[in-house]
Amino acid sequence: MRSVEFKVIETDPAEYCIVAPDTEIFCDGEPVKREDEERLDDVGYDDVGGVRKQMAQIRELVELPLRHPQLFKSIGVKPPKGILLFGPPGSGKTLIARAVANETGAFFFLINGPEIMSKLAGESESNLRKAFEEAEKNAPSIIFIDEIDSIAPKREKTNGEVERRIVSQLLTLMDGLKSRAHVIVMGATNRPNSIDPALRRFGRFDREIDIGVPDEVGRLEVLRIHTKNMKLAEDVELEHISRDTHGYVGADLAALCTEAALQCIREKMDIIDLEDETIDAEILNSMAVTNDHFKTALTTSNPSALRETVSC
Repeated sequence: MRSVEFKVIETDPAEYCIVAPDTEIFCDGEPVKREDEERLDDVGYDDVGGVRKQMAQIRELVELPLRHPQLFKSIGVKPPKGILLFGPPGSGKTLIARAVANETGAFFFLINGPEIMSKLAGESESNLRKAFEEAEKNAPSIIFIDEIDSIAPKREKTNGEVERRIVSQLLTLMDGLKSRAHVIVMGATNRPNSIDPALRRFGRFDREIDIGVPDEVGRLEVLRIHTKNMKLAEDVELEHISRDTHGYVGADLAALCTEAALQCIREKMDIIDLEDETIDAEILNSMAVTNDHFKTALTTSNPSALRETVSC
């Protein structure tokens, strides 16, 4: 006898599922590994805020070619192969790519720019080739290259032979992608002008989308996403917080919400006995994040862009 962990992914017809001793369970496919669970709970469009216009563009450029390639075929044009997302760190570039892949059901292959680099001759290019081969094999697919500027800088401004070879290999791979392959390449960078210009030409990364700092309405969207599972007191006004967080990107707002929650927990530390295995239900029920907690959190946080400026 051994315990078997399983995950319910669909129920029919009821909305909820009760597993009783006499429930018959039919399993299909290989068991889900613990490390793959995050993939099952991946983000969707509802988890991305503050980029409504950009998301509409991205869905048009990525979702349509992957889901309905016949639309492009019927009017005799090739769908875009590559899209470059640029914007400050923490603005949600990777989150957007994951959401699109999850919503379209596409295979998602993440390439972290700095990690693919290797001092061994030819290994970096080989890693890239394997990624593209894997994506084509599992199409429809999205290849997401994070920090693409680190592996594809302007060739005339780099002294490294490895970087030059990687740029050439990436150009070859993107040119070799057939429109019927149903593979979209998305790149993300904080420094679009550092990328080799050959990659930004038509047929490669020919669409560029600015994922900038969200405005007040966008910040409110992000705050609502990050507080939807938080227990908030009645005095919390997210509209006011969104006004007070000019310059904050999505990651900054997520950190702000976490810090406000920690402030709430700190207040209760005097009456919590850490030696006890459980915490009194009355204490747990009395906890709620208040407007004052957010105010305190704001005094200890700054927009990441400002922090980078100060540290330079």
